[in-house]
Amino acid sequence: MSKQVSSPEGQLTILDQVDLEVSRGESIAIVGASGAGKSTLLGLLAGLDVPSAGKIWLGEDEITALDEDGRAALRAGKVGFVFQSFHLIPSLTAKENVMLPLELTGADGAAEAATEALRTVGLAPRSGHYPHQLSGGEKQRVAIARAFVVGPTVLFADEPTGNLDKRTGETVIDLLFNMNKDANTTLVLVTHDSGLASRCDRTLHMDAGRFIRDEMEE
Repeated sequence: MSKQVSSPEGQLTILDQVDLEVSRGESIAIVGASGAGKSTLLGLLAGLDVPSAGKIWLGEDEITALDEDGRAALRAGKVGFVFQSFHLIPSLTAKENVMLPLELTGADGAAEAATEALRTVGLAPRSGHYPHQLSGGEKQRVAIARAFVVGPTVLFADEPTGNLDKRTGETVIDLLFNMNKDANTTLVLVTHDSGLASRCDRTLHMDAGRFIRDEMEE
């Protein structure tokens, strides 16, 4: 797939004929310098944007054949997200933030599922707190609970430790990988952290919108 955008200088190629296949339950890390195209690729794979050319499949569903509403419905049922900046809604409590994706799909038992998800990430006592009352590590744990509460097929994580100190980041990542393994979720991770990348099954290196090498981890 490829992705071009318009710029004052003309067409700018962000992704250049990228070909990627990820197996069910596999964890991959995408690394590279800023501007290499990592986050753009993640957005395309998640159906947040559409490629200029090429097709994207999530299991048996062709994301690129769906309209915006169709992609949103697919994400709601099969995709989890963890972002560097947490993306929690300030006016909602931790529990309400975790409940939100379930409520958007009309799922039953949203409150109970959110309570259990927060218990899993060790934040049951903080369920009634708002984001401004939580530390950075706690916010990211809420985001992880929100990502897993829908039982996603695939989890996309974009620099999940970028706003955390080293010790807190390691704790959060341990939690993320443990939950991912327990749920047998496919993990696609964008990171600048080589140590974090080494925990994945495979590391893909991007430069100027292309993969330059693919390393299998021992």
